[in-house]
Amino acid sequence: MSRTPPHLTDRRSVLKLAPLALAAGLGRPAAATDAPAAKVEPTLDPKPAVLEKLAALKPNQAALLGKADVVGEFNDTAKKYDLHRTGPKGRDFTIKMCWAPDRKRVLFCGANHGVPHRLNDVWEFDLPSLTWAMLYAPDLPRGYGDLGKDTSDVEFKGGVLVTRRGGPAVIAHTWWGLTYDPRKKALLFMNTWVTDRKKAVKDLGGDPADLYDGPPLWAFFPADKTWKPFKAPKPYPVAIFGGMLEFVPELGGSVWHANNWQMRGTWRHDFDKDAWTDLKANGGGKPFEQESAEPEQIGYHDPKRRIVVAQRHHHTHHFDPKKNEWKKVLAGDKDDEKSPYGHDARSVVYHDPVSGHGLLVQFQTNTVWAYDPDKVAWTKLAPEGDPMPTGGKRLAYLDPALNAVVVIDGVTVWAYRYKAG
Repeated sequence: MSRTPPHLTDRRSVLKLAPLALAAGLGRPAAATDAPAAKVEPTLDPKPAVLEKLAALKPNQAALLGKADVVGEFNDTAKKYDLHRTGPKGRDFTIKMCWAPDRKRVLFCGANHGVPHRLNDVWEFDLPSLTWAMLYAPDLPRGYGDLGKDTSDVEFKGGVLVTRRGGPAVIAHTWWGLTYDPRKKALLFMNTWVTDRKKAVKDLGGDPADLYDGPPLWAFFPADKTWKPFKAPKPYPVAIFGGMLEFVPELGGSVWHANNWQMRGTWRHDFDKDAWTDLKANGGGKPFEQESAEPEQIGYHDPKRRIVVAQRHHHTHHFDPKKNEWKKVLAGDKDDEKSPYGHDARSVVYHDPVSGHGLLVQFQTNTVWAYDPDKVAWTKLAPEGDPMPTGGKRLAYLDPALNAVVVIDGVTVWAYRYKAG
């Protein structure tokens, strides 16, 4: 594993490697309240050529940055699926990535539909070094509806099916049920799946009556590389497929949202108390059903406007925590060419702190869109420069530290700058 010299551990120092970096808006003056950056493992050497390409990006310009390295302590399961060469890749309904501001990297986890695998590995991507780093090597592969052919690494402990290393033995798609709590420095994952848990417990010699039957919320701590299951008491929400989990600082926790026949509600989770509260947004009933986003939505928190923006198909919704209210602000149409298609298996959206807009990458059409919450309007962008990669297993995120939308096609990395800093 490469080690970064001490003078390169601070991101602002890294930017000095690229003479045009500050001019391009990649860095900003340090605030008086900035705390010294904690050491992040693994330490990774930045690539000057990558930083120079990023520094040279002009507004509305894109560039291919090269091929990413893949590092980690790869076990037999990882090597069986060639993860030490390919990195994680996009995984069907698992394409959301979560920015960790304390690490200046983006986190990823979650399972495929079943082909070629269902794994509970956890990764992070570091843009300056152009590196995929595996933080948690996968336990044994799981089946679609069971624990797989080999359950020797699974135990039934405290009402939860866990691996002997402490990871989730049942592993789900993330849909949009993944978020990062910067206070706790934890990745949160609503890990609900079709596995027949009662049968699995019985096969392991346990009593199915002892199963915890609440929402399967898990935390992963990247600094420690450890998993933790939550087991909140009632009342708690229904952990449906395709819901949205989003950290909302105004509410002091993460919200779990769904609007279909399985569950209609927006709930807040208290990390410290491990307790759920039904916010009763819009007073419930028809107002909530009509105004809030339906499942398979994508969304982001806007810290300036203090709202959550969600896109579900061609409809745009805002959630105002202060008013405790959802509002459908835009009813789009597939033929209007004025709204992108928001779907948790086909597109991603993130907040861009430079412009204050939302930036959406639509994989089916290979397009990038910008959303202005004040004008309640979407704009289809036409990036100049290198075209976006077109592979079928792509991931994408927004890197606020280096002011770029990043699309990752296996190990091929493409970056786009929307506005200058």
